[in-house]
Amino acid sequence: MQDQIREKRTVAAASVGAAVVLTGTKIAVGVWTGSLGILAEAAHSALDLAAAVITFFAVRVSDRPADASHLYGHGKVENLSALVETLLLLLTCAWIIYEAIRRLFFESVPVDPSVWAFLVMGLSIVVDFSRSRALSRVAKKYRSQALEADALHFSTDIWSSAVVIFGLACVALGDRVPEWAFLDKADALAALGVALIVVYVSC
Repeated sequence: MQDQIREKRTVAAASVGAAVVLTGTKIAVGVWTGSLGILAEAAHSALDLAAAVITFFAVRVSDRPADASHLYGHGKVENLSALVETLLLLLTCAWIIYEAIRRLFFESVPVDPSVWAFLVMGLSIVVDFSRSRALSRVAKKYRSQALEADALHFSTDIWSSAVVIFGLACVALGDRVPEWAFLDKADALAALGVALIVVYVSC
């Protein structure tokens, strides 16, 4: 039992640490480059951070034995954690869609598709893949719904990061080929893609 508690808490804590690093890095690079796609991913990662923290505490609470107030234990806390994560992910879509539409139709915002933009998104894919596998393994081992929800979210983050990388590549191409200057809107479209992925996963 102690091994189970320790393993669940360790993988949840590692997820929190990864979310902190990714969120901070994406915010810094997103602001520096002006990329809405990266900022959208930063918002996504910030919500993942909140979800990871919720999961961490949910796992701690759910591992407590039954008591006078919770005759059947604290396991249902993990179910509530999974629901909160879904609601948080849906909330971020409103901001992403609003800002993307503003950039597509009302205001042109320059985006710098620098090497750092591609590096941070590549790092994001590597980290999300690693922690998704770790969370999924422990979730299946101990039938943890909260850890399973985190694993699903982080696995889909890989696809949203790939969409952002594609958008940045299109912007870079548009910068180099005048005839394809219209590709400067690809970053905003990528941000919309991130929003759609989040909605799909949440529903």
